[in-house]
Amino acid sequence: MPTEAQSRVKKRANAEVKRLLSEMPLHELRQARGLSQTLLAQHLGVQQPAVAKMEKRTDMYISTLRSHIQAMGGELNIIAKFPEGEVKITNFSDIEALDMTSSTAQADTASINIDDDLIT
Repeated sequence: MPTEAQSRVKKRANAEVKRLLSEMPLHELRQARGLSQTLLAQHLGVQQPAVAKMEKRTDMYISTLRSHIQAMGGELNIIAKFPEGEVKITNFSDIEALDMTSSTAQADTASINIDDDLIT
């Protein structure tokens, strides 16, 4: 095969690999990151069955998904796509700040506890 043809084939193959890696379910992402459910559970402070259950969910809290992604070494961004362009939704950055201060707030005041593992 001529060098130019090899280059085109390689370019198409690389584009397909990149496309496949840009979309995947959580369990495939975890596997691609080289993590077992047990190891991820340890990072999250939960038992392995909780990770298995979460990976099967189709609906979950954003804070739960954020924790899962962060435990894999990533960062969760919510992007809305419109015909005119994309917009990063920033409302959820406040949730992270609340998560970090929740233990202090619970000690100082009575608060409503929200279970991140509940499905809506």
